[in-house]
Amino acid sequence: MHTLEHHRLSQADADPAGHPWRRWGPYLAERQWGTVREDYSKHGDVWGYVGYDDAPRVTYRWGEDGIGGFCDSRQRLCLAPAFWNGQDDRVKERLFGLTGPEGNHGEDVKELYYYLDAVPSHAYQRMRYKYPQAAFPYAELRRQNRNRSKAEPEFEITDTDLFDQNRYFDIDIEWGKGDGPEDVLWRITAHNRGDKAAPLHVLAQAWFRNTWAWGLPGVGPKPHLETATGNGTLDTLRIAHPDLGTFRLYADGQPKLLVCDNETNPAYFPDRVSNPDATYFKDGISQWVMTGDESGLNPARAGTRAAFCYPLMVPAGGSATLRLRMMPGDGPAEQDPFADFDAQFSSRIQEADDFYGSLYAEPTDPERCQIQRQAWAGLLWAKQYYRFDVRQWLRGDPASPAPPAERRKPDHRNVGWEHLRCGDVISMPDKWEFPWFAAWDLAFHTVPIAQIDPTFAKGQLLLLLRERLMHPSGQLPAYEWQFGDVNPPVHAWAAWRVYKITAKHPDGGDSATDNVIGDTVFLESVFQKLLVNFTWWVNRKDREGRNLFQGGFLGLDNIGVFDRSAPLPGGGYLEQADGTSWMAMYALTMMRMALELTRTNPVYEDMASKFFEHFLYIAGAMENVGGDVGSLWDTEDEFYYDALLAPDGSHQLLKVRSMVGLIPLFAVEVLDPELFEAAPHFAKRLTWFLTNRPELAALVSRWQVPGRGERQLLSLLRGHRMKALLRRMLDEAEFLSDYGIRSLSRVYEANPYRFRLADEGGGPREATVGYEPGESSLSMFGGNSNWRGPVWLPMNFLIIESLQRFHHYYGDDFLVEFPTGSGKLLSLRDIADALARGLLRLFLPDKETGLRPLYGSEAKRYRDDPHFQNLLLFPEYFHGDNGRGCGASHQTGWTALIAKLIQMEADDRRARERG
Repeated sequence: MHTLEHHRLSQADADPAGHPWRRWGPYLAERQWGTVREDYSKHGDVWGYVGYDDAPRVTYRWGEDGIGGFCDSRQRLCLAPAFWNGQDDRVKERLFGLTGPEGNHGEDVKELYYYLDAVPSHAYQRMRYKYPQAAFPYAELRRQNRNRSKAEPEFEITDTDLFDQNRYFDIDIEWGKGDGPEDVLWRITAHNRGDKAAPLHVLAQAWFRNTWAWGLPGVGPKPHLETATGNGTLDTLRIAHPDLGTFRLYADGQPKLLVCDNETNPAYFPDRVSNPDATYFKDGISQWVMTGDESGLNPARAGTRAAFCYPLMVPAGGSATLRLRMMPGDGPAEQDPFADFDAQFSSRIQEADDFYGSLYAEPTDPERCQIQRQAWAGLLWAKQYYRFDVRQWLRGDPASPAPPAERRKPDHRNVGWEHLRCGDVISMPDKWEFPWFAAWDLAFHTVPIAQIDPTFAKGQLLLLLRERLMHPSGQLPAYEWQFGDVNPPVHAWAAWRVYKITAKHPDGGDSATDNVIGDTVFLESVFQKLLVNFTWWVNRKDREGRNLFQGGFLGLDNIGVFDRSAPLPGGGYLEQADGTSWMAMYALTMMRMALELTRTNPVYEDMASKFFEHFLYIAGAMENVGGDVGSLWDTEDEFYYDALLAPDGSHQLLKVRSMVGLIPLFAVEVLDPELFEAAPHFAKRLTWFLTNRPELAALVSRWQVPGRGERQLLSLLRGHRMKALLRRMLDEAEFLSDYGIRSLSRVYEANPYRFRLADEGGGPREATVGYEPGESSLSMFGGNSNWRGPVWLPMNFLIIESLQRFHHYYGDDFLVEFPTGSGKLLSLRDIADALARGLLRLFLPDKETGLRPLYGSEAKRYRDDPHFQNLLLFPEYFHGDNGRGCGASHQTGWTALIAKLIQMEADDRRARERG
């Protein structure tokens, strides 16, 4: 089905300048304060240099933030609402949360908001924010969490009494596009859920990101906002920007227009004055709203920051709707800009329904449709303009005080990444808790994004491979806290997955197992750059050149006995089972990509052979073929472990049964006969190599025994070893929960793993790893995530995919006990389906109780309260025993993989029905 939304995307893909449907979108951050790029302190005090309390008065250097905002794709002009209930000690311009040191489990947003709808062209967007009518408990939230230990739960806003009598506003923020991609419709509806009328000031804000005050060359004329003659009694803001052009923002309902400048207030920050000529400052509007003091407002109603102010009294149980429209052009509207406003919104909503109606995996199942739609909406709302020039940041701006000399020292954060220069719209993990990209998060995001916007998904993967982001050495930037850290190398997997998703069958399904040729230009572009990245891994993270890899914490935070990115106590280093397995997976994926490219260019056959052989060398290294130290596979436990190599050359396995030991499952590829027919030289080379290196061939797979349909299997795990690993993984006393696979065995709940270390003084001490199914009790890597027990959806997604690939080779006759000890034997396909159902169970209402497990102790509120029903969150990870959502509550990025899992579940059901 080709809907109007599909048509918009086709226009934007073919002619982005002529049809700029993606130019305006929800690209405003939800937190710019407390980020690395805004930190100009001497020793990297990220949380303290610009805090939440500073943000209303200090001008940001690199970006802007707001609640449910809209801006252009380079964040030159920003639009966002702000609110004041008459009780707070500040206007609610941005969402409140705790800094890393303030939260007992790291940084933590303390607000209720939900992304309800969005389409990829951003022709329609809707979110809901719940704003209390009583004073917001800033001090209580800080005090309660500060006084709690890491062993205690977080104190949430729902633990206060603010929502007990429904005395709050549900504020729906909607955006639409009217007669073209730059005709921006803005609707704000405030619902009073309480039993008494309540005051609410709504500010519809428009402002320019400050690009002019830093003394940079080539900035151009300063943009300008000013009042303009409206259409009759309609008040209007004229907006002029040297790059964007001229617009008029029309406000219905005759609100008061307030204008100041987006400049730092020197009364509060005398050492950070961004513009000595400024007279009216960033906090002028909020100061007037709360106190009536007009000294901060420009009486000429001209400047760089403005707001239409609506003082409302919303009746009990009632609502108030505000309408604004920004239209391109310099002249007043020839007719009432609101004459067709509601009709335009109705059309956009219907078009969004049509678009998603064509994409739902199970269109007759409203629960699955809702999960998919809100997961996709969260992904689209989590797009953010990300501006960061590391060289400029380290050296400072011409018009600003010189940064401290300590910032240029080799050990300062991100020194060595001065090439990185970013000014792009990027899919963020979470625009409040993680308002910066992370390499492996972003790779996972692209898989569900590819279902709704293939062009954006491909562009995101290519972005990190560009010269201005990718390090000259070939390393991908990890995340802004330390670009030089290492994330798992899943970029190739994501690119291959996106390629297959977007190579469509004639019936519209994705081409996971067929012969459809997809976008080979994209695939080849990615492949060429990943060659450099793969080489970086081999040269930098294979310490001894033995095809055993390190990498550090590899995104798994506190999963190990100690910080795997820091020097080990007593010296030595780790050979990591996960790092080595990720590289085996990487090699197989590159081989598969090369074989695909061989279909149109036979020169890639040699590259396929190269990566096939490299995979075998890695597999051999994990077994220590020809070496003098032990294997990463423990024959007694039948599990993979990290190995500690001490300075004296001794080798010791760190026998912690964790996700680290399950990652070898991911390195699996099944080669269909058609691939060998298309690449005869590769087939010949494969046969020669395996024949002449039998010690490697014996380790990897039954290559000489074709599987179902004459297929060939490449894997780190032969049949027995895979069954042994699955026996652990599918044991309810270890990894298997009702909601997926845990990241650490549950056996450590009663008996924590203990390891004797030597401290720097030579005295022994002990490190332990215990099962923690929810939030972390440690501060390792900030303490805001935990890999010692919870269920993580992206890793479960990879497990499910791997089981499906193994089944593709072995077929229905290869049976495994599920759960372990039950006596019930299932095919790997059936086990993959059961794991997928467990993950879906996190979001679906329980058939008996109607409760959604992800909400934990709040589940009854989300079941029984009509104003909370059907509002979904997509948390960072999930409690390993009860499925409660943990970590960043809006991290729709990789948790949005649930949308793809629903599609995979439906595809499998239909395939079974066809027989």
